[in-house]
Amino acid sequence: MLRTHTCGELRLEDAGQEVILTGWVQRVRDKGGVIWIDLRDRYGTTQLIFKAGVDAQGETAAALIQKAQEVGREYVLKAEGKVIERYSKNPKMPTGDIEIEVSALHVLNPSKVPPFTIEDETDGGEDLRMKYRYLDLRRSVVRRKLQLRHRMMQETRKYLDGQEFIEVETPVLIKSTPEGARDFVVPSRMHAGEFYALPQSPQTFKQLLMVSGFDRYFQIVKCFRDEDLRADRQPEFTQIDCEMSFVTQDDILNMFEGLTKHLFKTVKNLEMGDFPRMTYEEAMRTYGIDKPDTRFEMKFVELNAVAKGKGFNVFDQAELVVGINAKGCAEYTRKQLDALTEFVKRPQIGAKGLVYVKYNTDGSLKSSVDKFYSESELKAWAETMGATPGDLLLVLSGEKNHTRKAMAELRLHMGDELGLRDKNVFKPLWVLDFPLLEWNEDDQRFYAMHHPFTSPKPEDIERLDTDPGTVRANAYDLVINGVEIGGGSIRIYNRGLQNKMFQILGFTEEEAQKQFGFLLDAFEYGAPPHGGIAFGFDRMCALVDGAESIRDYIAFPKNNAGRDVMIDTPSTISQVQLDELHIQVKQDVSQQRAFQK
Repeated sequence: MLRTHTCGELRLEDAGQEVILTGWVQRVRDKGGVIWIDLRDRYGTTQLIFKAGVDAQGETAAALIQKAQEVGREYVLKAEGKVIERYSKNPKMPTGDIEIEVSALHVLNPSKVPPFTIEDETDGGEDLRMKYRYLDLRRSVVRRKLQLRHRMMQETRKYLDGQEFIEVETPVLIKSTPEGARDFVVPSRMHAGEFYALPQSPQTFKQLLMVSGFDRYFQIVKCFRDEDLRADRQPEFTQIDCEMSFVTQDDILNMFEGLTKHLFKTVKNLEMGDFPRMTYEEAMRTYGIDKPDTRFEMKFVELNAVAKGKGFNVFDQAELVVGINAKGCAEYTRKQLDALTEFVKRPQIGAKGLVYVKYNTDGSLKSSVDKFYSESELKAWAETMGATPGDLLLVLSGEKNHTRKAMAELRLHMGDELGLRDKNVFKPLWVLDFPLLEWNEDDQRFYAMHHPFTSPKPEDIERLDTDPGTVRANAYDLVINGVEIGGGSIRIYNRGLQNKMFQILGFTEEEAQKQFGFLLDAFEYGAPPHGGIAFGFDRMCALVDGAESIRDYIAFPKNNAGRDVMIDTPSTISQVQLDELHIQVKQDVSQQRAFQK
């Protein structure tokens, strides 16, 4: 090694030692007769000191100081010297009690002036930092996120290995399937006109592993989905993918509740209690969303019985009238209430308006619909919603599903406004019994709510022939703080039931055999009952660390447009490559790419 120690490990008890450090220049402070250089590596920062009048190995002090004056930010240095106690200590640095009195300095590599300041509080915008991601990764605030990711990955392996799981790698070049998100496809050079797909998940392979007798499988695996991006989505992402044989739903929930507790304990030093369970139907009725944030109450209360039939057409013609109780908010001003109205009327939320009722501290009630409702009628609203003086009731109405979705957004907005969504508080929840199927009006057909291999609840199977839309799935999601961390299901393991599922989804027998014949055939060779779950690993890292975006927990992420601006991809390929792959590209595509550049 070129160094004897890292820049993060020396302490006062090391004073007097002769050491060699290597790293990057964080900053230089020149006071004429004394120069200080902060030297940084992955492990920390140590201060170097160069003093006038202190001769070095084979060099005068003046020559050494001149050499130190010539280095700039991000130069790569090797410094030899003695550990001494600092005169002015820095309690904010682990190495802040010492410094290195340098006796020899070597510039291993100079550096251009970086395009942004490589410090926790940087002056670089996101696009610039993404372009120079290798420099952004030098910042300790980013490095810590990747260290957290590393720790979570190791602890995941430790827990699952202790539970007799075996890690198996599954193929990356697989078959494209019509269900789910869009695939990334890979053309085959040797088989003209045929394509591989990159896996959206290892779903069918892990089921085949269960048929093979590997009764506990896991993989920390890259997956790919060609879908629109958000802060918590990337075209390539990582899953903790797991499957178990001879299990019930409770077995899987208990096992992976244990994994989640283990990660929070070992990485966050946080003890988590038992995880509550809630059905999908209850989640939608009381929170309007299948991934509710349960750090705060403000549950939905349906008001049809007390609000309809009073001559207010907006409510009388609505399928659903629903409200939330914002405790202690009766003092909201007209300006604040108007802002809430504008919030729900935003196109992405789509409510036509907002009704409010102030339950004043003196017991009186004042609303935006006083013209239609007496105070005693408004009092019935308040009683239905469990309100007390000082509370503010917020009410929306309209078509049931649309209104619930809008109210869910308003509830979260109020949670933010009132400071009820503390990122240091973690509230887990299992959501169970999802619908097996969802109807698409445009296509006039059913789609699988999760995927085609999810088993129906045993007591609902007979309704597949008569009323498939009411069948519940033997499926479950783990939600923490309103974020879906993972989801899975008990799988179909019988060929007849799987064929019926494909039939309901609109597959012909020939299409089902072409797409999934390998799995259907495997079910005829003693497939065991099995089920599993997959966790979004990038998202889980961000959640544990109290962040919203997953990008800084990925070493080299893509931007919002799915581009890697550092290596400039996706990009065009040569005509020779296109010809080898039997692909013809329209001229306007390459012209469009040139215009974008």
